[in-house]
Amino acid sequence: MQDSNAFLVKQFRENDDTAFSKLVRRHYPLVFRVCLKILGHRQDAEDVTQETFSRFARHVDRWDVRRPLEPWLVTIAGNRSKTFLARRRAHQSLTRIMEPVTDEAHAVRKADVLREELKLALAAVPEQQRLAFDLFHDQGMSYVQISAEMGCPVGTVKTWVHRARTSVVQILRKREVIATAKTPGGQETQSSGELSSSDNLALRTVKLGSSSHAM
Repeated sequence: MQDSNAFLVKQFRENDDTAFSKLVRRHYPLVFRVCLKILGHRQDAEDVTQETFSRFARHVDRWDVRRPLEPWLVTIAGNRSKTFLARRRAHQSLTRIMEPVTDEAHAVRKADVLREELKLALAAVPEQQRLAFDLFHDQGMSYVQISAEMGCPVGTVKTWVHRARTSVVQILRKREVIATAKTPGGQETQSSGELSSSDNLALRTVKLGSSSHAM
């Protein structure tokens, strides 16, 4: 029988390095996929994956054993990857920074702002829903693949993704990041989980844009 995450973490806290090695082998594929999707470069993804597990080891006492471990690791991996991107952007040449702002550059900056707003909105979504949402949209995994990854029925995965998406849209509209959907007569719709075609494109750009910027 496979040892549980909680048991292995307990053993690691008691200075059992073998337990930590088992945790790394078990969750390396998931963490690496998250890093690779954000960074778009295998070597960078491998480096940040190692950094993620190093950070996990240093702060393992912060993990609540009553909660799933995977969402916490995904959060660490995402934050480490974004920090890596920020450091890389900080080293861009002054010449490039001083270039005239083109329509494309303006669109990229707008997408960066929307991406940050999306991150804040997702932080308010329950962990299981957030993980399913990230695996579906960020990692491009199918419902069946997510079901196998999270160990739950496909129908549950679909429900989590839908609820996360609806919550995110509601939060972004409340913060006036995206427009409230309206009827042809100008009335606001009651279905806050529906997006206009322009907002759909905006969110899709944000979810998929990080990999293109990372190259």
